[in-house]
Amino acid sequence: MSVNVNRSVSDQFYRYKMPRLIAKVEGKGNGIKTVIVNMVDVAKALNRPPTYPTKFFGCELGAQTQFDTKNDRYIVNGSHEANKLQDMLDGFVKKFVLCTECDNPETDLHVNPKKQTIGTSCKACGNRGMLDMRHKLCTFILKNPPETSDSGSAPVKKDKEKKSRKKDKENGSGSGEAGSDDFNAPEAVDGDDDDEDWAEETTEEAQRRRMEEISDHAKNLTLSEDLGKSLEERVDLFYNFVKRKKESGTIDAADKEILAEAERLDVTAMGPLILSELLFNENIRDQIKKYKRHFLRFCHNNKKAQKYLLGGFECVVKLHQVQLLARVPIILKDLYDADLLEEDVIFAWAEKVSKKYVSKELAKDIHAKAAPFVKWLKEAEEESEGSDDEEEEDDENVEVVYSSSARELKVETVKQDTPDKEDDIDIDAI
Repeated sequence: MSVNVNRSVSDQFYRYKMPRLIAKVEGKGNGIKTVIVNMVDVAKALNRPPTYPTKFFGCELGAQTQFDTKNDRYIVNGSHEANKLQDMLDGFVKKFVLCTECDNPETDLHVNPKKQTIGTSCKACGNRGMLDMRHKLCTFILKNPPETSDSGSAPVKKDKEKKSRKKDKENGSGSGEAGSDDFNAPEAVDGDDDDEDWAEETTEEAQRRRMEEISDHAKNLTLSEDLGKSLEERVDLFYNFVKRKKESGTIDAADKEILAEAERLDVTAMGPLILSELLFNENIRDQIKKYKRHFLRFCHNNKKAQKYLLGGFECVVKLHQVQLLARVPIILKDLYDADLLEEDVIFAWAEKVSKKYVSKELAKDIHAKAAPFVKWLKEAEEESEGSDDEEEEDDENVEVVYSSSARELKVETVKQDTPDKEDDIDIDAI
């Protein structure tokens, strides 16, 4: 799954992409830590060393960081969710990657240890600027400058010189002063390559103009290509769509648009899982009332969507375990009262403890807390079945009486005749 480097840009044709962060929590107790599995790939997309965003997370979270460059392991102490780190990465991109003039992520860092400053230069627009040195990460960058800054082209030139020497040997050219003159040629070629790179970067505006000229019909045809993507990519597109609605403050009235987007991407059943992640927190009881309409559009008469809602509920409890674990039965009743969960789905969920969304230990705790509510729900169902039987008996004693003079049908209760003991006939007396 990939996301836009500048996630404030919602254009799906945005050319600058990066992999979505993958975080894995390891260890327990005081030794718990979060390993960012694909930090190397993310950093490569940002054109920054992987130690920079990792250290940025440590500065923002107040946590220690560890770098194992040989095994590509980049660690932040403590337990941190991938979505939280992804949001935090947006801050790093804005401060240390994007150009302040054109907002393109094509900047290089230039470290000046003597002046203790860090400059930026944009390959796209040519803008040059300075970083805000008040951030703690700047101290780390000064001590660990990027290898490609200023002298970054030197290794490339050396490689080209080695290749040219091999070619000369193959062609039978000798060594000496004449050979050294020949070695100057790659430097001129390097200059031409740089010019070509600049020329390619300037075509971005032309590409943007061409995209704006695409007709609405062509855009719709392109959007339909999303169905050809994998399930993970389509879920990621839906996640970003809902998140943009939330950040723009228009999500309250966007329930129809959200359902339409889920249907377009064919992820309707998984909708409640995404909505739970984005719309629920420790104030879930109030949020169930607030976003009831949004969830009903997915969960009404859709048991599969209701199962995903229970999975999202477990994830929310995991994130806010201290506040919500004891309130599990009350929250389940709120979901049931809001018609978001049916009895059959709740009973099926209660019978089996699953570790699909949370650890097995936490799943057992959640089911144990939910047991009183499930028991109450079963007893209420049995009582309702008993009352239904009584109503059926009463219905047998109801007779519909038709009167030709009346405009409406009348329903009267007919009492069964019970013989009196005094009127019993004594057979012996006959």
